[in-house]
Amino acid sequence: MTTPMTTTNVLPGPERMPPRSEAPVFDLDMKALYYGQFQAVRDVQMAIEKRTITAFVGPSGCGKSTVLRCLNRMNDLQRGFRFQGHVRYLGKDIYAKTIDPVAVRRTIGMVFQKPNPFAMTIYRNVSYGLRLNGYRGNVEEKVEQALRSAALWDEVKDKLHASALALSGGQQQRLCIARSIATEPQVLLMDEPSSAIDPVATRKIEDLMRELKTHYTIAIVTHNLQQARRVADKTAFLYVDATGGQRTGHLVEFGDTPQMFEAPKEKETQEYLRGEFS
Repeated sequence: MTTPMTTTNVLPGPERMPPRSEAPVFDLDMKALYYGQFQAVRDVQMAIEKRTITAFVGPSGCGKSTVLRCLNRMNDLQRGFRFQGHVRYLGKDIYAKTIDPVAVRRTIGMVFQKPNPFAMTIYRNVSYGLRLNGYRGNVEEKVEQALRSAALWDEVKDKLHASALALSGGQQQRLCIARSIATEPQVLLMDEPSSAIDPVATRKIEDLMRELKTHYTIAIVTHNLQQARRVADKTAFLYVDATGGQRTGHLVEFGDTPQMFEAPKEKETQEYLRGEFS
């Protein structure tokens, strides 16, 4: 029987998070990840530090989103998923048998490529996670705080009880961010958070990410190399090994974003960032 993970003895709160000098927020050693017999990803070793933005870049099919979804065990929902290695979050392996993956997903927030507000009011969208987690404090105050943190409060404060589906695409995405941060996760995962919205809304999301990293650790997947260069502190480049006819993603290089874009060490990284192949 699986022992549920609790936020008190397994996932420390923000005030108990280790300083950057002690330990990373995530320590990844992904030796292999399978869907059935298909090996989707191999050899991803890297660390994600507290209150930084880490971008995963690379061509389609290289495993960027797969790696991101390992950080909150979303891949467990896929048929035939198997994982070899570890993902340590604040020192705890979230793939240990005693860890409840549902509790992991409640603790580590995620924003998806396409805005996915619930078919309910703006207020209920943001308060949903609070009520699900049994929050007993001032819900109205937490909703306002989350909407302010997502730079959306001034735009929706007079229509909190209107349908969230009436918002623009960019507003819906910021609402989804507000919904994620209302429960005060330590980490936000963002899978192509601006690919489905216009350039003006994209810039707002990027500005928001910079503001949020003062309180959260953020990991994003993006096909937009200029976006990674603008917002990320660290960048991980993944590529595809097609040896033997099987396309398996792997980590080629990981480092500080300025170094990755200005002086990458690996030839594959150099060619990809210069646009010489896709």
